[in-house]
Amino acid sequence: MRPLLSVSSTSRDSAVGSVRDYISFSALRTYQACPLKYYFKYVVGLPEESVPATLVFGSGIHRALELHFREIQSGHPPPSLATLLAEYEQCWQDRQSAPLQFGKDENEQTLHQLASRLLVKFASSAVARPAGRIVAIEQQLRGRIVVDVPDLLGYIDLIVETDQALLLIDWKTSRGRWGAEQVQDSLEQLLLYSVLVDNLVPHHLVQLQLTVMTKTKEPAIDSFIRPVDPQRLERTKRVLQRVWRSIEAEHFYPAPSPLNCGSCGFRRSCHAWTG
Repeated sequence: MRPLLSVSSTSRDSAVGSVRDYISFSALRTYQACPLKYYFKYVVGLPEESVPATLVFGSGIHRALELHFREIQSGHPPPSLATLLAEYEQCWQDRQSAPLQFGKDENEQTLHQLASRLLVKFASSAVARPAGRIVAIEQQLRGRIVVDVPDLLGYIDLIVETDQALLLIDWKTSRGRWGAEQVQDSLEQLLLYSVLVDNLVPHHLVQLQLTVMTKTKEPAIDSFIRPVDPQRLERTKRVLQRVWRSIEAEHFYPAPSPLNCGSCGFRRSCHAWTG
């Protein structure tokens, strides 16, 4: 199997305005949730007024898992819990200076305790020891998905080659356990990434795996493996195309939502916006 493409390091979604010659899945999701937030973040490049603590938490968990799999890929024993926690905590130290938004009954200490429980659960689970060869970790890919749309820039948490398929694995943290519908609704990102991988490693059966770590008092880890559905992939491409056309046409407007507005880092800018 030939090696996957290695792209020069670029911070995720670092480019803004006219210099932005790619689109990321997180940017697409931002536009779908609120076009004005997309404008503030990716066109104007405004700094966020605050950041949800859950985002830092999730980044810290991802960082600890990345370290775990890099050690295994290098032929070393899995890192200790103390090492994983130190990697998680480093993410908090490295975070940007924007104030953090904590949820009800949340603070940095309670989140650290939750991280410890999650990582203990992870280390004892089967997902910590992939049944196959680790091909790539936090792999950056870039390529054209749809005509007349900029390159898609993507990062895949983990790629594992088994006897049956090439597994594209995405890690999620969630407040509750997922059901079949939630899994189905969350596959678009991996579906698009499967195109980028197929362009680089053709003639491999590709499967998609969502591994969900539940942030409860007694954490749970559930993995869901799905095939690439060609019909769903084509639908996702059409969505990508239409979202980009709206961005190109500068259709930027607020989309008030009780679910999203409370944690938005651009609330003051939104309130001051006059169109």
